[in-house]
Amino acid sequence: MEERRKTNRRTLVSKLVMKRLDGSGQEEAEIEIVDVSKTGIGFTCSKLLDIGAVYESFLRIWTQEVLHAFLEIVRIEKKGKDYNYGAIFIGMPESDALRIQAYDTIESMKENN
Repeated sequence: MEERRKTNRRTLVSKLVMKRLDGSGQEEAEIEIVDVSKTGIGFTCSKLLDIGAVYESFLRIWTQEVLHAFLEIVRIEKKGKDYNYGAIFIGMPESDALRIQAYDTIESMKENN
């Protein structure tokens, strides 16, 4: 399959809690992040989330900082009992996006050495 992503994706071992913003579902769900870039994340979750819905999230990054972000679900795929999701960041501050990009740069340098 042809790679269509505009930015690199990195694996990030972390969890976040999400809640739906439109008031139709305030239940929190724990997810496992599979990959992350400055524009979005891929993650797995045992709960079914809605495509197109925007969720509030608190992402713990490798520095143990917590980034507050809004995610729009753009892809869902059923894998066994869990679901794989793709989401884009909505309105993420540039400073937070740069933190993720810095992590990608460091990891790329490690891979090339």
